[in-house]
Amino acid sequence: MIAIVRAALLGVTLLVAGAGGPAAELPAAGAGRTAPGHGACYCRMGKEFRCTADLSEQECHRQCDEAICDDWFWKDRLPCWNWGYGG
Repeated sequence: MIAIVRAALLGVTLLVAGAGGPAAELPAAGAGRTAPGHGACYCRMGKEFRCTADLSEQECHRQCDEAICDDWFWKDRLPCWNWGYGG
């Protein structure tokens, strides 16, 4: 009798856990990345680099023009990287 109850509980547990489907169990492709068409916008002013995440290339270009950056670049679909120095 106990074996039947355990088997029933295991079946219910597996059924409830699988109710979300495979998409609920696996992380989304590209997890940790920004939305399509958006990326990291890097601006160099003097010796300082600044990064703003989740901007389109046009938004990055406009922001860097307004900030009068010495140099800038945009990395598609990637978050800002802190270069290993904290942050």
